[in-house]
Amino acid sequence: MTETAAEPSTVTAADGSAVVRAVFFGSGSFAVPILDALAAMPVVRVEAVVSAPDRPVGRRAIVTPTPVTARARGLGLPVLQPVRVRLPGSVEALRTLAPDLIVLADYGQLIPRVLLDLPARGFLNLHPSALPRHRGAAPIPATILAGDTESAVTLMVVTEEMDAGPIVASQPLDVRPDDTAVTLEARAAVVAAGLLRRALPEWLAGRLAARPQPTEGVTMTRPLRRADGRLDPERSAVELERQVRAYQPWPGSFIQSITTEGQRLIVRKARVTGGEPGDVAGRLVATSKRGLALATCDGRLALEVLQPAGGHEMGAEEFLRGHPRLAR
Repeated sequence: MTETAAEPSTVTAADGSAVVRAVFFGSGSFAVPILDALAAMPVVRVEAVVSAPDRPVGRRAIVTPTPVTARARGLGLPVLQPVRVRLPGSVEALRTLAPDLIVLADYGQLIPRVLLDLPARGFLNLHPSALPRHRGAAPIPATILAGDTESAVTLMVVTEEMDAGPIVASQPLDVRPDDTAVTLEARAAVVAAGLLRRALPEWLAGRLAARPQPTEGVTMTRPLRRADGRLDPERSAVELERQVRAYQPWPGSFIQSITTEGQRLIVRKARVTGGEPGDVAGRLVATSKRGLALATCDGRLALEVLQPAGGHEMGAEEFLRGHPRLAR
């Protein structure tokens, strides 16, 4: 059976203008301000929100909705939570909604062609990078890891190739030297919401055309794994300091070596300092200012806020009081 796009909506606003029937796809915190912006637009009526299923969270495994699900319920919007959006039942539920427009941000699943073809006014995505740089699942950590000083939020048309669709609009975003993934994502979300408010009415009115992405400068990111958090002393202190900031809150960054007695030592905050003669990459070194550093192949990583396995966060001085052998 050939799939066809839905016909544009005939619903009108109070001023007589056409109202577009929209569905929003999103799961993570980045998407929440974007949902708010879309729901507040007079030219749009959000018919439903699609998000990941509620999942157990934390040591007590409390079943918790995604940030987008929680916000959608607060706005009184219907929520769909398919395990797989490509399953026939999920596709049929969305076809029944007959959306003119679908907007996606931080959803977490690949979208099948049958859904890409569904909305007559487009299937759009807000991606927190300067595409084609940092396509894929982890653009914000990748931006910090690469030492980028400038980034962007990009509004694009979704295609079957990941994050490769034509660009509708973009907004620059500065990357600060002390940014973590948390702080950069929060600012990117605000920029994305503003970009959607400005660009979507122009797109719907036919005054904004999408342009192909450049073929040069493409980089790809992948989903992060817990093992990625290990701080490898064969990399420079500059690279490891970026990692500490990029991998917050997950997967976090940790040291696990002979000097930590095989236990994971989570590093919450760190800075770069110069190396000293006799440093051996991988060794924890007590400093003259009651601090603690990891010797690397190039410089030292001063460990400012630590969390031993099963313990609480603490400064280096407090940690050394509990580990006098390292202080010698």
